Parts: sequence; structure tokens; C-alpha cells
Amino acid sequence: MGVSEAIVFSSLGRRGLAIRRRTSNPARLLLIEDEAGLVLTLTDLLTDKGYQVESATDGEEGLERALSGEFDAVILDIMLPRKDGFEVCRAIRLRGVHTPIIMLTARGQVADKVSGLKLGADDYLAKPFEPTELLARIEALLRRASTPREVKLDPTFRFSSVVVDFRRTEVRRDGKPVEMSAREFELLTYFIRHQGTTLSREQLLQEVWGYDASTLTRTVDAHLWMLRQKLEEDPQNPSHFLTVRGLGYKFVARPE
Repeated sequence: MGVSEAIVFSSLGRRGLAIRRRTSNPARLLLIEDEAGLVLTLTDLLTDKGYQVESATDGEEGLERALSGEFDAVILDIMLPRKDGFEVCRAIRLRGVHTPIIMLTARGQVADKVSGLKLGADDYLAKPFEPTELLARIEALLRRASTPREVKLDPTFRFSSVVVDFRRTEVRRDGKPVEMSAREFELLTYFIRHQGTTLSREQLLQEVWGYDASTLTRTVDAHLWMLRQKLEEDPQNPSHFLTVRGLGYKFVARPE
């Protein structure tokens, strides 16, 4: 493709890159790019900044690896052999994978940028680009992705034999009403809105109770215990309200 020589890495070296090195739980990036020189340059740059980088050199391989869901972000070129970047992006989103995607486009190709965003890309970067800009875009995507996504709620929500009616503020299990305090219902609603996301005790205290994160209290644990007693088939071995050891709790509607 002949574009790597236009990306000015050699002049900057690694000076002035203001992105903090990650020291724990480094983000995993998937680079889907067929130009060998650019792959080597970007891999060196990103690895130096503390990321774990894996690469694929064609669209078919890139799609297969992206669908694993094991990456924190995907850097996706448009011009690829076997499948172009648009096909890869479309297929990733159609399979329900929400990994953030940065698409690499040719300079001035506005139509490419628009098409990529419509297909589900989160950001785009035109070649040639500065390394600092790529690093900043990646950091911004990872920050946004780390913010729990709220699920838009229908009037009712079902999991197992439980039906939650948000309009009436009622919960039924096996067709029978479940007595629930206002705080328990608020906690249940918050879990449902953020289903699949690991939530720390501090976050739950702030968002549901309005407490300062430094407050030392076991109220989250106590309320979660009550939700399990009232809504789980086997409270001692919960399948919906899960403990993520050392991190917090997670609600899953359809356990595997």
C-alpha cells in the first residue's frame, strides 16, 4: 500500500508521547493491517506504551480473531486482502461484538469515514497520522469502553421465572408477587441496566445509595444477599447475581 513511509515515527522517535505506560492489566489490541512495515512500526510503538498487541494481515483472519471478543480495541485498515475493512467491521457488529474499532482511512476520503462510522466503527484516523494522535485515540476509546453501558429498559424485564415491572415497581417470581424494599428494587434495576458488567461495591454505593466511595459499609453485600434469597433458585449457588472475586458483583440474565 506504500503508506508507512508517510507516517512520521522516525522523526519523533518516542519523545513527547504523553500517554501513560500501563503497569497492570495491559489492554489487548488487535491490529488488522496488511502492510508489513506499518505492522512492525505500530506494534513496536504500542508495545513500548505497555499494550499487548496482536496482528492479522488480512480481513478473514482479522475477523476471526476479532470475534473472539478477547481484545480491548481493534485497529482496522480499510484496504485489506480477502475481506476489506468495511466487511470486517460490519461482520463484527452483526455478531454482537462491541469491541471499540478505530478504522484507518486514506487522507481526504470522507466517504470512507462516513461509511465506517455507519457500520459501527467508533473512530477513524486518516493516513498519514502522527503517533501521538493514534495513542490519544486509543486511550479515549478505552476510557469510554470502561464506562458501563446502560441497557435501555422495556416496561418489563424477564429472567428465569422472575418478571420485573418497572412501571408498577413490582417483581413477580413464578407468577407470585415478591415483597421488595425501595432500595432493593433500585439495586435490582441498576444491575439490570448494567447487565454483564462487573460493578464494584464503591460504584454501587455511589450510584444506588449516593454514598461517598470511601464509606465503609457492608450494606451492598446485605442487599445483594436479600436479592439472592428472593430471586435466585439456589441462593447459595447463584446463577444471576454473581460475585466477581476481588472486584465486585455482576448480574447476568441468561447464565451459560
